Amino acid sequence: FLIVILHRNTQRTPQLIMQASGESHNGRPLATRLARLGTETAYKISEEAAQRKSKGLVTYNYHIGDLNFNTPKVVKQALLKAVESNKTGYCAASGVPEFRTALAKHIGENRGVEYSMENVSVQSGGKPVIMKFLSCVMNPGDSVMYPTPGYPIYESQIKYLGGKPLPYSIEQTDSGFRINLDHFRENAKKAKVLIYNNYQNPTGIASSPEEMQEIAKIAVEHNMWVLSDEAYFDLVYEQEKRSIVALPGMKERTIILHTFSKSWAMTGWRLGAAIGPTSVINMINKLNTNDEACTTHFIQYAGISCFTDEAKCFINDLVAELKKRRDAFVRGINTIPGFKAFPPQAAFYLFVNCTKAMQMCGCDSVEEFRKLMAEETGVMVCTREHFGTPLDGEKEKYIRFAYSSVDIPLINKGVEVLHAWMTSKAKDSA
Repeated sequence: FLIVILHRNTQRTPQLIMQASGESHNGRPLATRLARLGTETAYKISEEAAQRKSKGLVTYNYHIGDLNFNTPKVVKQALLKAVESNKTGYCAASGVPEFRTALAKHIGENRGVEYSMENVSVQSGGKPVIMKFLSCVMNPGDSVMYPTPGYPIYESQIKYLGGKPLPYSIEQTDSGFRINLDHFRENAKKAKVLIYNNYQNPTGIASSPEEMQEIAKIAVEHNMWVLSDEAYFDLVYEQEKRSIVALPGMKERTIILHTFSKSWAMTGWRLGAAIGPTSVINMINKLNTNDEACTTHFIQYAGISCFTDEAKCFINDLVAELKKRRDAFVRGINTIPGFKAFPPQAAFYLFVNCTKAMQMCGCDSVEEFRKLMAEETGVMVCTREHFGTPLDGEKEKYIRFAYSSVDIPLINKGVEVLHAWMTSKAKDSA
C-alpha cells in the first residue's frame, strides 16, 4: 500500500515539518504519532550478539525469549495435511470455526469458565491482541494501568493510541517479586482499563489466590475493562494454574490474550487469539478485516492438533525441562559476587538483582553494566530498562536472563564465565 500525504501549508519550511513530525523522508513528513511508538529493544541486543558472532567472538545468548524446542510432531503433521487439503485460501476474519470451537473449549476447561466460538477472535500471534483490545475499549486520554517492569509493548501501544500510561509497580520481596497493591489501588482510582499479566515476563511472578482476588475486586469496583495477558499460562512450575477470568464479575469485562508461541514452541508460526465478551470480540473481528484480513488458514487447522493428548504431553515435558534449567540457573547465579536471583514461579526468565555487581564494576547505569558485561564476557542479557519506563524512586537494578533456548551445559558455562569475571571485579573494588 502507498499512502501519499499532500502538505498544503506552504508557509511551513521543510525543517519545521521535520521537527513537528520527528521523522521525514526527503522533506516529506511522517505521522507525528510515530514519535509515541515504542519497540522491543531486546532485538537490538540480538543485533549486537550477531555482530560479535560475525567477528568470531564467543557469545552466550540469554537475552531473547525464544525456545530451542521443536514444535510437536503432531502439529507439524497437521500443518502438512492442511496444506495438502488445500486449506490455503482466505477464511473468515474471526477464524476457522473448527479451530475457534476447539480453542473455546480448551480455554474454558483450563480456566473453569465456559466459552463458545463466538467468544474467540483468531490472531496472528498474541501481540496483535494488545493493540486491538486497546483500540476497542480505550479513547484518547483514557488512563490505562499496566505492570512495570513488564512487556514493553503495553506502554508502547497505550501511548501510540493516545492513552495515558498508568504503570503499577512490581516490587522485590525477601522471596521474589509481587505487585505493589497499595500502588495498584491508588492508580485504579484514575484508570479505565487494566492490563494484568499473571505468570509474567520479566519477573516470573504468579499472583497468590489472595492477590488475584484483590485485583479482581478492584477491577470490578472501578468498572474497568481488563486484558489478561496469559501468554505463559501453561508454563507454571509449582503452583496451580489460575486465571482472573474465573473470579466473580470478571468474565464479562475481561479479554484473554492467548498465544501458541510458548506452550507449543511455535514462536514463528504466529498463532494466537483474543477470547472474551462478544461485544468486544465482534469489534476485534472488524479490526481483523481492516488489517490482516485473516490469520493464515492452514496454520489454524494445525492449531487444532495442539489440543490432542500428544501435544498436551509436550507441555508437561517442556515445563519439566524448563524447571531443571531454572533450578540450575538460580543455583549458579547466586554463587556470583554481586548477583541475587529468585526462582521464578512461571515463564522462563530470571530477573536478577545486579545492584551490588554494578557498584563493584564502577558502573553508573544498568545499561553501562550490560554493555561492559557483553564486551568482556560475551554474556548477552536484557536490563530492567527494556521492560517499560522505570518509576521514580527505583533504586535496585536488574538484568534479565532467558533460559528457554539454552541447555544446562550452556547455563553452567555462562555462570562459570560470569563468576570468574565478577570475582575479579570484586577483588579490584575491594
